[in-house]
Amino acid sequence: MAASKIPSFEHTSMDKIAPTCATVRQTFLSHKTRPLEFRIQQLRKLYWAFKDNADLIQEACKHDLGKSQFETYLTEISWVMNDCVWMANNIERFAKDEKPADIAFTNKFMGPRIRKDPLGTALIIGAYNFPIQLTIGPLIGAIAAGCTAVIKPSESAPYAASVMQKIMAESLDPDCYTCIQGAIPETTALLEEKWDKIFYTGSEGVARIIAKKAAETLTPLALELGGRNPAIITKHADPKLAAKRLLWAKTLNAGQVCVSQNCTFIDRELVPAFIQEIKNALKEFYPNGARNSPDYGRIVNQKQFQRLKKMLDSSNGKVVVGGTMDEDDLFIEPTVVQVDSVDDALLRDESFGPFLPILPVTDLDEAIKIANEVHDTPLGTYAFGTKAEMHKILDQTRSGGASLNDGFFHASIPTLAFGGVGSSGQGAYRGKASFDVFTHRRSVTTTPAWIESLMDVRYPPYTSAKLKKFSGMNEIKPNFDRQGRTIGWGGWFLGLIGLKGLAVLVASSRHWCQGVPAASCEVVGTS
Repeated sequence: MAASKIPSFEHTSMDKIAPTCATVRQTFLSHKTRPLEFRIQQLRKLYWAFKDNADLIQEACKHDLGKSQFETYLTEISWVMNDCVWMANNIERFAKDEKPADIAFTNKFMGPRIRKDPLGTALIIGAYNFPIQLTIGPLIGAIAAGCTAVIKPSESAPYAASVMQKIMAESLDPDCYTCIQGAIPETTALLEEKWDKIFYTGSEGVARIIAKKAAETLTPLALELGGRNPAIITKHADPKLAAKRLLWAKTLNAGQVCVSQNCTFIDRELVPAFIQEIKNALKEFYPNGARNSPDYGRIVNQKQFQRLKKMLDSSNGKVVVGGTMDEDDLFIEPTVVQVDSVDDALLRDESFGPFLPILPVTDLDEAIKIANEVHDTPLGTYAFGTKAEMHKILDQTRSGGASLNDGFFHASIPTLAFGGVGSSGQGAYRGKASFDVFTHRRSVTTTPAWIESLMDVRYPPYTSAKLKKFSGMNEIKPNFDRQGRTIGWGGWFLGLIGLKGLAVLVASSRHWCQGVPAASCEVVGTS
């Protein structure tokens, strides 16, 4: 399909932004999006719009990022189409009232339940690396939850942004869901409007600006960011398996993946074998070289190309694989660099490109220590080694998600909640989490009239009799003594019926008998 059939990218007129947002907000307040039937219908129409425009999406992603047809189908088209069908099939289940857990028997007469209410009007700001998935994915959640929404696609992927605007205009109710195009000025204008939820995918720096603005109106946020994600390879790992899987994670979308590893901390003994296996895997992936392969993408624009080039030029590491670049073609070859310091330019910031720096370490403890120093809350962590070693890595690191024995497989499951922690983001989406992130869980009770005679304890005048009655109904009896020692069911029961001294004796004798011969304990007696 010719690129001329893709609508041209045009910035939304600044004077149209406020009225457009007002319309979407007013529509929500009219309750139009509340009925489940309406939400399901919108998702079904969105599905067919993507189905009908699949060729156009493939052409757009080819122009924006050099994505292959296979990769666009895998990470963009099929992803959102399946989301539409899956969410439409599950909305009724997600939207049902829930019975809350841990409700006391007496409170059950009030029918406590958790109602699922839409948060309101959402602003969704997308990213350029997976322009369709990372923008429409959250929109699907907003539609399912009963919200209205405005999307602001990334201007760095203009062809995809234009196609999304076309698809929304053709398939969705324009008073409920619309698209604003633009860059910093338009985004700034959008942030001046009142929102009930802001969902942003992108860099930590921009997220700070958005969070600061949202704080002015106490607007809740979901932030899907990135991080200096560590991969850790122990001396017991399979170098061939680790090399192949981590290379895939860094060549998908030419490394422009927020969840791919930013550096690999590898046991020194395994470095030569790992580098050789990277070379072998590259030949397998791209027999004629990455540059000549239709399966290898390009850097999104010259600005990002120059940023990556500067990062590599500033590195003190040794390029052991790759290194070829062509700015005219926005091509950067998959490049392995052996570095010797956490202060190297390739580790100081997230590369968001096809660089695979490796830092040799003495042992697993050193790898974990360095990983935590480089970024204590990355978006992902990737561990290769024995089962015990991988679980040690999980126990002693933090991250939004983790994949053991693989590169970000957890992020490729569309129904598994995905999100960051700390500086790599907040909130999660995908699957049911996409519904939840745009939903308010509203606790509701209904007090029947007939129970009024039993509720006199709460009304003034407050008397000692009422206090005694209330404390008898309200207090939970402890199963531990003043030193925090468990007194067991026997001691708890004695305390319950008022024989507190005997209960303490039970606990004390049990504590005293620890480590004492059984014959000696028999003299004390604990019954």
